[in-house]
Amino acid sequence: MSVTVSEKSALLEAVADFSNKEIAPRVAAYDQAEEIPREILEGMAELNMFGGVIDPELGGLGLDYMTFSDLIIEISKVCQVLGTLVSMPSGLVGSSIDAFGTDEQKDRWLKPLAQGRSFGGAAVTEPNSGSDVAGMQTTYRRVDDGFVLNGSKAWISNLNIADFFVTFASFDRSKRHRGISAFIVPRDTPGLILSPYKNKLGFRPLSTGDVAFDEMKLPPDSLLGEEGDGFPVAMTAVERGRLGVASRSVGVIHACLQDSVAYAQERMAFGHPISEFQLVQSKITDMSVGLETASLLVRECAEALERGERARRLTSMAKMYASDIAARSAADAVQIHGAYGASSDYRVSRMYRDAKVLQIVEGSNDLHRALIGEMNLGLRSGA
Repeated sequence: MSVTVSEKSALLEAVADFSNKEIAPRVAAYDQAEEIPREILEGMAELNMFGGVIDPELGGLGLDYMTFSDLIIEISKVCQVLGTLVSMPSGLVGSSIDAFGTDEQKDRWLKPLAQGRSFGGAAVTEPNSGSDVAGMQTTYRRVDDGFVLNGSKAWISNLNIADFFVTFASFDRSKRHRGISAFIVPRDTPGLILSPYKNKLGFRPLSTGDVAFDEMKLPPDSLLGEEGDGFPVAMTAVERGRLGVASRSVGVIHACLQDSVAYAQERMAFGHPISEFQLVQSKITDMSVGLETASLLVRECAEALERGERARRLTSMAKMYASDIAARSAADAVQIHGAYGASSDYRVSRMYRDAKVLQIVEGSNDLHRALIGEMNLGLRSGA
């Protein structure tokens, strides 16, 4: 289902208005406090910002991928962390339940997630396996009335607001990806231990940390999909996740360019606005070209996903390229702002910190460079 041009315009206008009026005046404070005000999340839910590409019958908006991307870009111009939350119901947290969940699981977990009435987390990454999902060390064993999990995950988001986590464990580590199963873990499950990190470089309002399972017992209906289906579940939304990071990166680039142009036109040095200096103009040019090219690559990804393609190579390229451009644009924006670029009074300092993390999440850019090279060389399938 695709929204009409007028519906898309109205949606994006509402998102922009909410971002500028409700988020922009508060983002510096809640970034410092490392916690998103609940009323902002409630306001986003009222505007149906979390529905994404999930079908309306399952609580979503049923957006096409381009509109979904544009929505993320729009809010990420002000706060890319909120762009992260917007993408999650359509990413691994929600799409895994959409693709593999039972009707009861969809009704209990997916609908409120897509409506913004609840939040979830995806507990995949581990301290020693990172992007190597098949090498995870978390294990589970079957018992008469369910499953018992032991192990730990690292750098898991939404620890303070998640009502549940989609997580993964192996019943036989020697089987690698064939031994992995997926589970839905309610927040109040005994044996679930949440330990948030504090004072992170970027993504500060997003509560991120360790998730541990200490003889954590789950009932049979916690299994997501069939036993041994865990790896396909984890791979369900890889491309959506990469599109989300690329879209958030475009929002960051846009903000850096906008702020740099405004500051360069006002800031005086040696009797002239610094916009007249060639070095400043060169940085502005790089941001402008980077914004256009990253936007075009994101659009191509969205169109491919809309056609039902996996687009593995394309989404890797978009994620890597857009986040690299975001990091470079943020560094140039701080340079243009000079000493003020180090001040929390100017959002380019926050964009600089967040942009570095964008190069790491959803697979580090070093990993994506390897994947793209292997696909081009025929060493890995891009289908």
